[in-house]
Amino acid sequence: MSYRDEEYHLYGGINFTEHSGIDFDKYSLEDLKKLWRATLKKGMHGICFSMYEDGQEPGDIISEEQVERRIKILKPYSKWVRSFSCIEGNEHIPRYAKKHGMKTMVGAWLGDDKEENEKEIEAIIQLGKEGVIDIAAVGNEVLYRNDLTLEELLDYIKRVKEALPGIPVGYVDAYYEFSVHPELVDISDVILSNCYPYWEGCHIDGSLAHMQQMFGQASHAARGKKVIITETGWPSQGGSLRGAESSEINAMKYFINTEVWAEKDNIETFYFSSFDESWKTGDEGDVGAYWGLWDKHEKLKF
Repeated sequence: MSYRDEEYHLYGGINFTEHSGIDFDKYSLEDLKKLWRATLKKGMHGICFSMYEDGQEPGDIISEEQVERRIKILKPYSKWVRSFSCIEGNEHIPRYAKKHGMKTMVGAWLGDDKEENEKEIEAIIQLGKEGVIDIAAVGNEVLYRNDLTLEELLDYIKRVKEALPGIPVGYVDAYYEFSVHPELVDISDVILSNCYPYWEGCHIDGSLAHMQQMFGQASHAARGKKVIITETGWPSQGGSLRGAESSEINAMKYFINTEVWAEKDNIETFYFSSFDESWKTGDEGDVGAYWGLWDKHEKLKF
């Protein structure tokens, strides 16, 4: 996800700001790092799987060995793992996640290439029939990118739902898309919402409250269906966006506050992301390479 200039604040109902976050003023840098480590060690609900090492990018075929190595790194810290595609080696993610006792949110990547979309849809159905999918996510920010029409997207979701009865199926996009397109709510078993205060230029001090409002808007649109935060995070370096500053300190603060709030209010959240990925600088600029909790060498950052 990258910078957005749409009108976001369509929602005027209840928000979720009863938890205002940690008062970090009393923490030294070393204390902050210790709290970050302790929060991570306590465990997350979910983590987004970062697939690519240096020199790799989408389109490359990734080995089973690489996937399993990274799954084994993440296993002690997260109950769930989220994948973004079902081809080019991504199909190994849910298989090895299940092997190592993790639950899976498996994504089929949809774009404007209909042949590639067919490969993804066939692959997610196959994985579902193998029993390695706990939640199926059909498409990720397709409407934001204008890759498909709403009707085309709904057809893909319907196909997967019909092929995989018993598996919850949804679609991932920014929180406000579910207010704009109630048809997405109607067809989805679960509402899969990306919430990024950073990409809306929010200062770190207001970031938790802003994310809670995002979640509130998605919850209002969901009309009683479960809402899962499928992506949220903060970059540790790179360029900044208005009041949102990329820094190690802010990345630690945001992670800690996210996890404390998610646990307190029982919000199922997938943190973005696991490992830094150098290829992501294309659309997002230099900041795109620094969203991981682990660096590109698979070492914890702090």
